[in-house]
Formats: sequence, C-alpha cells, structure tokens
Amino acid sequence: MPSRYKLTIEYDGTGLAGWQRQDNAPSVQQYIEEAIVKFSGQKVNLFCAGRTDAGVHAKGQVAHCDLVKPFAPRTVQNAINYYLKPHAIAITDIMVVDEDFHARFSALRRHYCYRIICRDAPLVLEANRAWHIKKTLDIAAMQEAANYLVGYHDFTSFRAVACQAKSPLKTLEELTISRHGETITIEVSAPSFLHHMVRNLVGTLVWVGEGKWQPERVKTALAAKDRSAAGITAPAGGLYFMRVDYP
Repeated sequence: MPSRYKLTIEYDGTGLAGWQRQDNAPSVQQYIEEAIVKFSGQKVNLFCAGRTDAGVHAKGQVAHCDLVKPFAPRTVQNAINYYLKPHAIAITDIMVVDEDFHARFSALRRHYCYRIICRDAPLVLEANRAWHIKKTLDIAAMQEAANYLVGYHDFTSFRAVACQAKSPLKTLEELTISRHGETITIEVSAPSFLHHMVRNLVGTLVWVGEGKWQPERVKTALAAKDRSAAGITAPAGGLYFMRVDYP
C-alpha cells in the first residue's frame, strides 16, 4: 500500500507561474514533483489546498502525494528540500496521513494575508513582497467597508472574469485590517475563495483607504454582482497563503 504524505510548504512566488504546473513557465508544483522524482525515482501528482497565482507567496500551503515505497517523513522532507535548491521553495513540515486525507477537499478553512507598505521611498528589501503605496491609508474607513463583506454573499463583483468556480456564493469569515508602523496587514479567512477574490477585495478597500470611495460604496458594489462595479485587482506580490485548517 502506498503511503500518503501531507506537506506544508513555504515559497516565494516571484518569477514563478504560480502553484499549478504550466507548459511554458516554471511553477511550485513542477519543482516539488521533480524533486520527489530525483530522490525517490517515483513520479507523483501533488494535490494542493489552494492554487496560488503567479507572484503570490505562501507560508503554509498544504499539499499531499502518495509514495509507493515508504520513507520516514523527515527523510522525505530533507530529500525534497535538498533537490529544491536553489529555488525559493521549502517543505517546512511533513507527516504521514490516512489515505482518505485530501489537501483540498479535507480543508475546513483557508487563511490569507495581504501586506501593504505606505512610504515615499521605493521598496528594496520588500520589493515583490508587499504593495507599495505612497499615500497614507485610512484603515478605520477600510475596516468599516470590510465589515460589509463579511458573511455569506454573492461575490461576483470580486471574482475574476475568467473564474471557473460553479458558484459565486462564498462565506467570508474574517476580514480584518491592522497597521504596524508603515505596514498595513489585511487578514482574510474563508472555507474557500474565488479566483482573484482576495486581491479584488484588497484593491477595492484601498480605494476606500485613499478616500476615492466612501465605505458604503463597497456594499453597493457587492450588491451589483458585476466585476466592473468593484475596484482594481491588487498586485500579486503582496498576497500570502498563510495556513489551512483541517479537522
């Protein structure tokens, strides 16, 4: 019987096509699958908790795969990390799980955060790791607007036009905004998300923070069920897949 391994993964999405394997660009899935082949000789298919877009980062992405020949979890972790060099991808935790575990379908909740840095100077150390905005944002107004979005809603106005989800109905459980010095952090939690949903929410909230929109207009945009009624799509580099909750 093959052994099923649950992998927790951290990566810098800069320069990658995202999680999913692509024909014409490198991806997180590709590099990890290739590393597994190199150490085990086994070709595997990785299944993840949530596919991230090009340029999006992760601190707690979760994936699973099956290996016919069993190895100790620590051996698998160290071997994958060895063959992942020099890519900015690392397996931070690994464990053997039951065969009915599925990284995507067993997940109860997914957590993301989005980082914004407000300052005049260009970002150097944080380039591609936060959205650089020179203006000071009104986070109290942003939080007021965010409160209209929490709950069970039709999020058509905040899904990508090319989103393939069967339904736009989602339950947003948390959307909180905090500031620490020049850094604004937006934390978002839900059982599942639509394509570009978090980045579209953030882009809209930034318009509120800049004073372009009053908070109540976000409620109007949500009710419109029309992507053109909401704000811009925030840059990918500020988004982080933080963790996944399982039973």
